[in-house]
Amino acid sequence: MTPEALIYDALKHLAGGRVLPDFAPEGPDAPFIVYQVVGGEPINYLTGEQPDKQRVRMQVSVWAGEDRIEASELGAEVEAAIRAATALQPEVASGRIATYDEETRSRGTRQDFYLLC
Repeated sequence: MTPEALIYDALKHLAGGRVLPDFAPEGPDAPFIVYQVVGGEPINYLTGEQPDKQRVRMQVSVWAGEDRIEASELGAEVEAAIRAATALQPEVASGRIATYDEETRSRGTRQDFYLLC
């Protein structure tokens, strides 16, 4: 499975199932979660063989309308779900960062994880 498929499986039970790759379409109902690969660390072998896993940096953002507490709580639930997903071999790369979108007046959090999968 791809890292994107594995992260979706780990998070699909949150935010009413509104778990989206890359970006949210205009006007999604809050709360929702967005995930995307934002880099990683390639695995290279001297033999030139292709590794069977990849180490990616996955960024996960949550949005919860105008409610900061709900955004923070959902962010904590995301972190707990990713930590529990052993198939991802997760490592928390950063603490949660509070975000705000002026146009939609939505509050959210953003956090990065390293995954080896």
